Amino acid sequence: MIKWHFVIVFFISSLAFGQKLKPKNYSRFDERRAHFGFMLGTNMADFGLYQNADAFAQFGVKSVTTVPQVGGQLGIVSTFRLGSPTIRLRFLPSLSFQERLIQYTYFNVAGKDSLRDTRVASTNLDFPLMFQFRTMRHNNFATYVLGGASYSLDLQSQESKNQDINSPFVKIKRDDFHVQGGFGLEFFSAYFKFGIELKYSQGFINSFIQDNTSVSKPIDLMYNRVWMVSFIFEG
Repeated sequence: MIKWHFVIVFFISSLAFGQKLKPKNYSRFDERRAHFGFMLGTNMADFGLYQNADAFAQFGVKSVTTVPQVGGQLGIVSTFRLGSPTIRLRFLPSLSFQERLIQYTYFNVAGKDSLRDTRVASTNLDFPLMFQFRTMRHNNFATYVLGGASYSLDLQSQESKNQDINSPFVKIKRDDFHVQGGFGLEFFSAYFKFGIELKYSQGFINSFIQDNTSVSKPIDLMYNRVWMVSFIFEG
């Protein structure tokens, strides 16, 4: 899937930079030191999950896997020019809705594996701080890459909630830290700039809480990871 994103970006870039020079829309955009706007987007979240090495011997679990689920996000964009018009600092506090599906495959003495699912939902306040490196404009088009880090606060975290013996759930930590990177396309209209951005976010601390329930014992470590597609409007 990701390869197709690169193909699309290359195709659009080839078309844009192959065009003849045209009058620039919003020609004074790069002269301003700060720009503000908003972001709407979608995401695909899952876990980088490491299974307990003794999961099969102790609990009869053959495998524990995660299935990415679709979510969404919205945020406020603040972009600051750092001297050069091609280097910027972006702060994008946002609210994101994420869900992950964890699947357990259990050994069955009858010879047929049995499956069990559990879902982990999060409502995050994200605070990413990113450096953006942009090409010079060609007509009304530009591309960029960006990288940085983010702090996330899970408002839906059940970290301190008591377990339900009859219906146990997987606990993850409320606080998490991510490294992020991605690329985007920018299109300039007469009064605003529109951007499409693909970004990957990888948690670098173990977010999993081991509380010795039937759904947590087969798991050793879990790291949050998210693919995000964002639509950004700046004025």
